[in-house]
Order: sequence, then structure tokens, then C-alpha cells
Amino acid sequence: MPGIALVTGANRGIGLEVARQLAAKQWRVFLSGRSLDSIERAAVSLSASSVTPVVLDVTDQESIDRAVKAIAQTVDHLDILVNNAGILDDNDDSVLNLPVDRLRRMFETNTIGPLLVTQAFVPLLRKSAAARIINITSGVGRLTDMGSAVPAYGISKTALNGVTGKFAAALKSAGIAVNAVDPGWVRTEMGGSEAPRSVEQGADTIVWLATEAPQSMTGLFIRDRKPIPW
Repeated sequence: MPGIALVTGANRGIGLEVARQLAAKQWRVFLSGRSLDSIERAAVSLSASSVTPVVLDVTDQESIDRAVKAIAQTVDHLDILVNNAGILDDNDDSVLNLPVDRLRRMFETNTIGPLLVTQAFVPLLRKSAAARIINITSGVGRLTDMGSAVPAYGISKTALNGVTGKFAAALKSAGIAVNAVDPGWVRTEMGGSEAPRSVEQGADTIVWLATEAPQSMTGLFIRDRKPIPW
């Protein structure tokens, strides 16, 4: 049954594709990003009346609060929160000479941002009969298979996996499912043109988890619709 979803960082790439697929399933989708112009263009590109653009900068608490207020004035609950907004500004540096300011920037958006957004939207999620929170992470953040590439990005995603686990435990009694999804290496502005996966493939597990997966699935790291080791 169609529901109500919020997708952060949805003006392009995987986030926009998730919004497109949900809208195609007749879901009401709040499509968010930092720039009003970019999210309005993205919403228009979907040609779906069920998509609403909302300005939301995940690094700005006031912006988050305004987004909560705007959405709460329109709907009485939220079924799905997809924490997709993220940045990758690593270069070829090793962790041995990683500038700490780069790590801080990555944490602000990739780790702290999803934490703040989730905290802010939990009251609306609690009003859903079957709410789900989906954090978009990355295989480079896996402790069981960690390489040396993109250290700041990888560390921020490892921390996001920790955030996912903590929220899953805290919200289990409320029946809210919280999971992390690795979409794989996807052909987006962030992933680059040589990535092996299309945006449709990258969005598949996210949309499945939002719409079809068992509500009992929670506290998991998921790739291609299957749990994988953290």
C-alpha cells in the first residue's frame, strides 16, 4: 500500500531515482536537498504530482527544523525516511596524511546529518503503522572488508553504520525498522562514469526495503536485498 516518504539529497543520482521509483508506485514523496532551485527542477523532471520539493540541509539544524515543520503541516505521519544525502571529497590521500578538516566535513554530512535528521523526524515516524528508516552507506565503510581508499569517506560511513545500529536498537520497541544499505558503485556524479551499476540498480534495494521487505528486518547492513557482514 502506498505511503509517505522523505528522501534527502534527492535532487540527483540515487536519491532522485529512489524518489522516481516510489512516485511510480503512487507514494507521496518529499524530495529534499539544500537548494530550492535544484530540488524544484528535480521534482519537475519526475512529472509526478505526488512529489513535493522541500529544502533541507542535513548539516543545518535550523534547516532540518524548518523541513519538519513544513512536512508536518502537510501530512500527519511519515512512513519512510531515506537518509541519502552525502558527500565525497576525498582524493588519493592516504589515512596517513588525511587532513582532519576533510574528515570533519565528511562527518558533518555523512554521519551527523543522518543522525540529526532521524532525531527530528522520529515523532512523525512514530505515527506510522510501519515506519522504516534507511541509511545509505557504502561498502568502503565495512569493518570486515576495509581497504585504504577514500579514508575520510569510508570512516564517515563506518560511523554511519554505528548510528544505524544505535537507532535500530532504540526504536525496536516502537516497531520502527532501521537498516543501512550499500547500493554499490553507481554511475552518478559522485560515483563517476566508470562505475558498473546504473542508478536503477543502485536504488533497487532501497526501494525494496521501503516497500516490500519484512518489517521485522532491522539493524542490518543490506546489499542486493540480502544482509551482509558489517
